[in-house]
Amino acid sequence: MLRVTLPSTTRITRTHKIAAATLIAAGATTAIAATQTPSHAQTTTAAQAPTTTAVATHAPTAIKPVATNGLPTKPHPAEHTKHVKHVTKHAKHKAATHKHTSTQAANRSTHRKTITTHYTNNLDGWIKHSLAIMKAKGIPGTYEGLHRNIMRESSGNPNAVNDWDINAINGVPSKGLLQVIQPTFDTYHVAGTANKLTDPVANLTAAANYAAHRYGSIDNVNSAY
Repeated sequence: MLRVTLPSTTRITRTHKIAAATLIAAGATTAIAATQTPSHAQTTTAAQAPTTTAVATHAPTAIKPVATNGLPTKPHPAEHTKHVKHVTKHAKHKAATHKHTSTQAANRSTHRKTITTHYTNNLDGWIKHSLAIMKAKGIPGTYEGLHRNIMRESSGNPNAVNDWDINAINGVPSKGLLQVIQPTFDTYHVAGTANKLTDPVANLTAAANYAAHRYGSIDNVNSAY
């Protein structure tokens, strides 16, 4: 506080008191302003002090390129080439597998076709074998028709020979299961069978072929023919 000393001989009047109070108040105001106002050096330092802002750093994030329409852009040429090679390899493998499977199926089919059916060497086997050939050649006839005529003509003996009828007298006796003469056998012989008159299967098949041309079928023959 600012003190004002007056001479002891001076009498303090009301006017003196007001003036002193005014001086005291002015001094207090000056002191408060001095404490609140920063010095020039402080002001300059504060103004010049740089402001540091912490900036967060982040690792770059891989962003998949997107076209303006919202759809992914075309893959990189190297990736596209790799994809094409993979698809091509898959297609080739699939084709090779299909070819292998087809070849196996064809081989199995060929194998089945080359399997030869074995017939028993007796009357039943001869008839069945002859019927298989007849079917392949389109010659009509049934097991019953062949068997019935065999029993009448030779009783099932493939070496039976008729040496007393007109054919025998003419020098061409009837022979075999269905008693066929040589000229008839030669005319109606069926390819694929033995070229021998007394061969059981060849005899039956030639006789059935002859009967088909003359009577429609061996099944229609019920007597000498």
